[in-house]
Amino acid sequence: MDSKKILIVDDDENICELLRLYLEKDGFSTVVAHDGKEALQLVQINNIDLILLDIMMPVLDGWQVCREVRKNSNVPIIMLTAKGETFDKVLGLELGADDYITKPFDSKEVVARIKAVLRRATDDKADSVQEVRYDKLRINLTNYELEVNGEQIDTPPKELELVYHLASNPNRVYTRDQLLDQVWGFDYYGDSRTVDVHVKRLREKLEDVSDKWSLKTVWGVGYKFEVK
Repeated sequence: MDSKKILIVDDDENICELLRLYLEKDGFSTVVAHDGKEALQLVQINNIDLILLDIMMPVLDGWQVCREVRKNSNVPIIMLTAKGETFDKVLGLELGADDYITKPFDSKEVVARIKAVLRRATDDKADSVQEVRYDKLRINLTNYELEVNGEQIDTPPKELELVYHLASNPNRVYTRDQLLDQVWGFDYYGDSRTVDVHVKRLREKLEDVSDKWSLKTVWGVGYKFEVK
């Protein structure tokens, strides 16, 4: 089986070299970029399986790179940063990052996180067509399509994954922390505003579409996809 190719993006050459050695020792192949612009160029010309993406970089920072990649790719992204503020974590999740590691980190932990994220991505691809349908609503996770009243609605990946998760488990109430864990794929501690932001955007797309279902807030608990 071909080895998975990891793009390492960091302006610190020592960190890049350390990660490269650990990953290649574990059987991965690697490519390295030292700024955001170079990273985007490498994504275009390589078949990248996962991106390790530093935030504070010259030319284009990690936020900008993540935003650009997510315009046309669902390649897994793990953010690397020396900053631990809640705002950074929320922003990373909202932009579509799959995981988040704060420096200084243990290289073995990074390898373990990479394997976990790649395993989830592989499992998703291996599943049969993932689709749920309700009155005037079709959510297809296989092709990342949201269709409302027969019209396809442009929807960012994490929004679609969130509404698919809720609609796949109708009338079940989820807390914000459960949704961060199950939709974003890792335990997240701190401010959970990112769920509220995504639900608000989904409501703008789904409000009053049908009287047979709705995206409901359960005050003091979280959210559910209510089917009547």
